Amino acid sequence: MAGGGGAKPDDGKKKARIEIIPLIDVIFFLLATFVLFTLSLNKLVSLPVQLPQAGTSDQSQQDTTVSLQASDADTCYWNKELISFAEVEPRLQNYKAHQANPRVLICGDDKAKFGFALRLFDLVRKTGIKEVSIETRVRPTGK
Repeated sequence: MAGGGGAKPDDGKKKARIEIIPLIDVIFFLLATFVLFTLSLNKLVSLPVQLPQAGTSDQSQQDTTVSLQASDADTCYWNKELISFAEVEPRLQNYKAHQANPRVLICGDDKAKFGFALRLFDLVRKTGIKEVSIETRVRPTGK
């Protein structure tokens, strides 16, 4: 019987099938059990440590940054206080005269125009304040 090929006669036996879904469920259950078991074994053992205390602390390191928020109709907020554009320059000069390291944060609300915020930025630089930051997130008016 050369080349006869071969189909084997079916003896009526069913072939064994490996079901993969229940196998995956069992593997995940074992993994979760292992993880929870190992986490419960870790007891945090620490030594009491006496940390040194600072002898002096510098309380003058308070944040003195001025928040200058641009709004509509040539108005702005100086640390949440509504002022006009004409009041900004004298306040900036006074702020620069009384602070060793003056810093200004320029931000805008949802009513502000870009040109007005740019005018504020130019005014801050004209007064000689070097540390100027611009916030790119829009704030609600007066916040």
